[in-house]
Amino acid sequence: MSTQADPGLPPENPAAAYGFDAAYRGAPPNWDIGRPQRAFVHLEEAGRIGRRVLEVGCGTGELSLFLARRGHEVLGIDFAPSAVAQARLKARWRRVRAHFLVWDALKLPELGVRVDAVVDSAMLHCLGDDEQVRLVDGLAEVLDPDGYYYLLCDARPDGGPNHGASLSRGEIRKLFAGREWDLEFVLDTVFERRASWNPAYLVGVRRTGR
Repeated sequence: MSTQADPGLPPENPAAAYGFDAAYRGAPPNWDIGRPQRAFVHLEEAGRIGRRVLEVGCGTGELSLFLARRGHEVLGIDFAPSAVAQARLKARWRRVRAHFLVWDALKLPELGVRVDAVVDSAMLHCLGDDEQVRLVDGLAEVLDPDGYYYLLCDARPDGGPNHGASLSRGEIRKLFAGREWDLEFVLDTVFERRASWNPAYLVGVRRTGR
């Protein structure tokens, strides 16, 4: 997948970028399980993910590498340089043709790509409210009409306490309440960590066009 983007574009939130970058410099963080989340594996096996794929918040690249090995044309982006460096090294050693770029997901319109699907393995729920809206707006600029955004996020009950890094069904519906989007499903599943798991939602949203 080609891109016209400048890989030196700085992140909007340097402190957050530094925090995630530091997390990838030592032992793998608990969300980096050494393989893609099963929810995305099942989604791909069901034939739901299009040919050209963008992964936002790719980390060390396990989902992107899995999709590329299954024949998809994949670009993974993350604003943590350490994570992207590891993803590129994995692609080289495994001889998998996936591309990785240091990039801020809040700047998708400047990325210069069009894709059939965007996949997000627990990135959106890490953003603040305004940042979530900006990401959704940016998705419309990179997704072709009838393209899909697939999100795996930690689940929070509607009306439950907000401890951060999770979303409720109501919040998901509100984010995609617009004529550009058709929220097709919010499925109960799990998000796996190295020594545990927690309830999660698998979300499928279709871009209907303007």
